[in-house]
Amino acid sequence: MYTRRKTHNVRVGNIYVGSNYPIVVQSMTNTDTEDALATAIQVADLARAGSEVVRITVNTIEAGRKVSEIKKRLSDIGIDVPLVGDFHFNGHKILAETDCGQYLDKYRINPGNIGKGNRRDEQFSYMINMAREYDKAVRIGVNWGSLDQELLAGMLDINAAQSTPLSLDEVMRKALVESALQSAEKAVELGLPENKILLSCKVSHVRDLVKVYDDLASKCQYPLHLGLTEAGMGAKGIVASTAALSMILNQGIGDTIRVSLTPRPGESRTQEVIVAQEILQSLGFRSFVPSVTACPGCGRTSSDYFQKLAEKIETYLRDKMPEWKTKYPAVTDMKVAVMGCVVNGPGESKLANIGISLPGKDESPVAPVFIDGEKDVTLKGDNIAEEFQAIVENYVFTRYGRKD
Repeated sequence: MYTRRKTHNVRVGNIYVGSNYPIVVQSMTNTDTEDALATAIQVADLARAGSEVVRITVNTIEAGRKVSEIKKRLSDIGIDVPLVGDFHFNGHKILAETDCGQYLDKYRINPGNIGKGNRRDEQFSYMINMAREYDKAVRIGVNWGSLDQELLAGMLDINAAQSTPLSLDEVMRKALVESALQSAEKAVELGLPENKILLSCKVSHVRDLVKVYDDLASKCQYPLHLGLTEAGMGAKGIVASTAALSMILNQGIGDTIRVSLTPRPGESRTQEVIVAQEILQSLGFRSFVPSVTACPGCGRTSSDYFQKLAEKIETYLRDKMPEWKTKYPAVTDMKVAVMGCVVNGPGESKLANIGISLPGKDESPVAPVFIDGEKDVTLKGDNIAEEFQAIVENYVFTRYGRKD
């Protein structure tokens, strides 16, 4: 039985992250933050696609100075999405020399990238104190590729002295968790409340990620941000992220997720948002858009018409969601079936809220439409797609519209 792990609840801008709230979808821009217009446009695109938190790179003084402009541009077009500042190496200087700290909703700090020895402690302390001053949340985000080398070296020395030493991978996994927990403990000592802290420990291999989060979740009550870092491009990145996040989420672990896909040249950054939503919706944790059931096709399907109709309907539903989620909030639970022949077509269509069974090979050239399990009308001719879309639109209005 699925049981969500109990965590603190952390406010990030206008939303909360934690076990009392739905698992949050977030994403990250890949624009140059010094280009405020391009960054605001991409943030808006991600937010409209369903990203509930958006992270931006804050890597230079000029990028820090642009944060307030980015926020204003977003406000001017009615986009109110929490912004996370991604700091590495020089975050303390950027926070000291710009006003970005007050405009960001959360700071992301990587303990492995903020200096060494006393400098690390001073720089970490400065960033935490800034978060405390401005009442901001902090994600302490540890990464496999930028792990605190001093901590790792110390743990390797201790491990080497054991009679049965652990493998290098095992030590590295333990070091990831220890780095996150030590940094969180230090932040609390500096006065940052526990309900202002989130943790993440990201790696690029599926099984390692699952083991790391299982360990981390057993040792704290901080909300955890999940993500397979450097997941890759296309199908590889989608499959790897889905495999890793699904296993972790099904254990009740995870309060916010990001799917870190490498977009193909010219490809929209919003794909990672859609994949994250689909993972949560497929697992039954949240509903973002009406679901479309469509058969894969076989020798019985005489054309690709049902494929085109399924794609058209799915695109139509996603495009309508910005309008519908305000007017018809419950529409996200709607199920639509677009089937290609008589074998499973009528049955799947009856199980959906609204479904259509298109004719297969050697079947009569008609398409029965089922609404709430009952046959409603039979479509035929050249305008089946348009007529079915109109039926869907009318169903949404009559079923999910306000009954004043």
